[in-house]
Amino acid sequence: MVAARPDMRALEHRIPPPLVALACAVAMWGVAGVTPALELSLPLRMAATAVPALGGAFFCLAGVLSFRRARTTVNPLKPDSASALVTSGIYRLSRNPMYVGFALLLVAWAAWLASPLALSGVLVFVLYINRFQIVPEERALAALFGAEFERYRQAVRRWL
Repeated sequence: MVAARPDMRALEHRIPPPLVALACAVAMWGVAGVTPALELSLPLRMAATAVPALGGAFFCLAGVLSFRRARTTVNPLKPDSASALVTSGIYRLSRNPMYVGFALLLVAWAAWLASPLALSGVLVFVLYINRFQIVPEERALAALFGAEFERYRQAVRRWL
C-alpha cells in the first residue's frame, strides 16, 4: 500500500459520503446546464432513471439494515468504532454497498439530466470515496478485525 501524503490524510473521513454524493449531484446539474442534452422521450428517460435509482435505494437500505442487525455503527466517519465486521446480507456481494447505492443514484441523476458528460460526477464520487473513505475504513477494519477482515477482503469485491 502506498503511504498517503500527510496533507492528503487530512481529507480522510472529513466529509460524510452523503454530502460527497450531494456535491457531485450539484456539480452534475451544473455540467448538464452548460452541455448538450440527449433527446430522450419522457418514458425512456424515466425508465433510464428508475432502474438505477431503485437499485441504488436497494443497496443503500440493505447496507444500513445489515449494520442495524449487527448492532454496529453506520457512521462512516468513525470506522474504528465498529463493534462487528458485517459480512452477511448485501455485504456478501459488496464490501461497500452503501457507496454502490450512492453511485447508482448518481447514475440515475445523470440519466434524468440526459447528460452524458454529467456521468463524470459518478467517476469523481467513486474516486473520492475510494481514496478518502474506503481506504481509511479498510485500514481501521484491518486493525480491529485482523485476519477475519483480510479473509473477507479477499472473498468480496470492494464495489461489485
